[in-house]
Amino acid sequence: MNSLRSTTFNFAGRLFGACAVLALALCAHSMTAQNSPAPAAAFGPSNPFYADSKLPFHAPPFDKIKDADFQPAIDAGMAEQIKEVEAIANNPAPPTFDNTFVPLERSGQLLQRAYSAFNCVTGANTNDELQKVQEYEAPRIAAHQDAINLNSKLFARVKAIYTKRATLKLNPEQVRLVEFYYQQFVKAGANLSDADKTKLKKLNEEDSTLSNTFLTKLLAAAKAGGFSTTDEKALAGLSPAQIAAAAQDAKNRKPAAAGKQEGWLIPLQNTTQQPLLASLSNRATREAIFKNSWNRAERGDANDERATLARLAQLRAEKAKLLGYANFAAWNLTDQMAKNPEAAIAFINALAPGATAKAATEAKDIQALIDKQNGGFKVEPWDWEFYAEQVRAAKYDLNQDTVKPYFELNNVLENGVFYAATRLYGITFKERHDLPVYNPDVRVFEVSNADGSHLALFYCDYYKRDNKNGGAWMDALVGQSKLMGTQPVVFNVGNFQKPAPGQPALISFDDVTTMFHEFGHALHGMLADTYYPSLSGTATPRDFVEFPSQFNEHWAMQPEVFAHYAKHYQTGEPMPAELVAKIKKSATFNQGYAITELLAAAMLDLQWHTLPATAPLQDPDVFEKQALEKTKLWVSYVPPRYRSSYFLHIWANGYYAGYYAYLWTEMLDHNAYQWFEDNGGLTRANGDRLRKMVLSRGNTEDLEKMFETWMGKKPTIEPMLKFRGLTEK
Repeated sequence: MNSLRSTTFNFAGRLFGACAVLALALCAHSMTAQNSPAPAAAFGPSNPFYADSKLPFHAPPFDKIKDADFQPAIDAGMAEQIKEVEAIANNPAPPTFDNTFVPLERSGQLLQRAYSAFNCVTGANTNDELQKVQEYEAPRIAAHQDAINLNSKLFARVKAIYTKRATLKLNPEQVRLVEFYYQQFVKAGANLSDADKTKLKKLNEEDSTLSNTFLTKLLAAAKAGGFSTTDEKALAGLSPAQIAAAAQDAKNRKPAAAGKQEGWLIPLQNTTQQPLLASLSNRATREAIFKNSWNRAERGDANDERATLARLAQLRAEKAKLLGYANFAAWNLTDQMAKNPEAAIAFINALAPGATAKAATEAKDIQALIDKQNGGFKVEPWDWEFYAEQVRAAKYDLNQDTVKPYFELNNVLENGVFYAATRLYGITFKERHDLPVYNPDVRVFEVSNADGSHLALFYCDYYKRDNKNGGAWMDALVGQSKLMGTQPVVFNVGNFQKPAPGQPALISFDDVTTMFHEFGHALHGMLADTYYPSLSGTATPRDFVEFPSQFNEHWAMQPEVFAHYAKHYQTGEPMPAELVAKIKKSATFNQGYAITELLAAAMLDLQWHTLPATAPLQDPDVFEKQALEKTKLWVSYVPPRYRSSYFLHIWANGYYAGYYAYLWTEMLDHNAYQWFEDNGGLTRANGDRLRKMVLSRGNTEDLEKMFETWMGKKPTIEPMLKFRGLTEK
């Protein structure tokens, strides 16, 4: 599953992690760290972050930014922001909204400029030097976060305004901001004693350090886990283009010595299952690739993650106890739509029986095919995708290799993703070649409203690289805010296989869906129209923030949109009607597997984060199996989408105790799409209504009420079950 990685440094989002990829902020205090980078250069006018960018939309000047520029700019930004916050906390005037909340919202602008660009390149284009800076800053980040969250004078001002907010002349967005700040300060430990604050700071520092360690190790583990071979027979079943791409990947990774063959390399993707398993006919190769994936971070080497994640789970439980909660999930879900882990677990339990039952039926079909072919073995996880494709072909006469020529990446982007957005919201896209980027693969588009006014910049970076984190995500380089006078600069990152030179980038329909998904996040950021940055765009709870992205997936298959982009890359001919019908007919195929692997991952997350502080340090492998067995989600042929040891979302990407959000918001998105179908479908009127009432509003209203007001009723689980094929249509 894809993820949001929004780290825009507005004050509250920055400090409280409302949508932070890492539970990190930046520290102005002097601290030491192991493996620290070289001493930072002095910060001055020559640093590209010294002044606000003069580029359109204040976009980062990537052509001028050097690796050595980040640390001094971040350090200077930390120091500047601390001074700004201290001035607010020590203001002798009685606290008011204008002398407390407004300057808090304005604070940290230098830090914002430096860190947003730093987060971008460390996620999508990192290197050893950047990783050293990232590691160095991790403990400082937690300390800075605490220096502000636990500032008693600052909290006293926030609390004073919160207490009398009903008597003040505040507009609804201002009231929401006051309530948000107060809730997040309390959640961060503002009411603790000084002694407990000291304990909390140490736990937060260790958490941030270990989260960064997890991130760094996993990148290396994924790279090391790629499947290499010099025997082309091992690649039987792959297309010539896929084999050529594997050869190019091997060449890019490590050119062979003179006279020797580079061979072929299949890099690991972020998830447990790997895309090429659907095509590889050599069972030994499939098993090797799967096990490389499954064990990538459990090899007993320097990249083994088990000790790291076990301690992370333990210290988060300790933190929750200190803050007065039974477990970390109970603490972390207080400001989410679910409110508590019991609600999230009940939601998963409601879906699990139908999902696992359907997966069992799918497994019987696969086993029957294996037996019919005299395979002589029981279906294993590395067999599933390969035989599922054959079952799909038999049931629906649908082969992915027949489908891919109609999904050329750039055409999908411009004539599919962009086209749907234009039809719904009236926005248009024009590619710009004059703006600097951090890697040649990146493209930049200027986005305009229907009246021609400037709206945003959109960057996209879709091809996999060894120095890029796995998965797909959206983030912001500049956030929208009327207070700050800024418009959005957002980007999408993917990990699609880069074709060999001269070859087209042909992708699967799952990849098409990923593009629509991540662009849904981008739309949430680009269409933002709020006054205060802390409430803008994607700065919403985890179990709402995935709603716009998952809702946007629906347009990938909407007839008008589909017909506009699903065209053969060589002939330009539209996909034949009979092939389109097969794709639609197979929409619920393999959904038992798909939802079970998601449920298992979500349950793993919640089980790890509902451990009490009294629990001993866990053995991840034992814990993982027991956690899934007791919740009836341990299914031998359906491994969780992410194993604990490479579950980036929950250990380093801010989704801790929140991975269930993908399914929770899926319930919302199916209700929303059903509303569109009932009210005329793909129209500007419907799009503008959603934009005005939901997508532009960020976190300025109670989200449950916001959704129900737009939809006209409470959402139900039935549309989701129908779409997933878990109930009768």
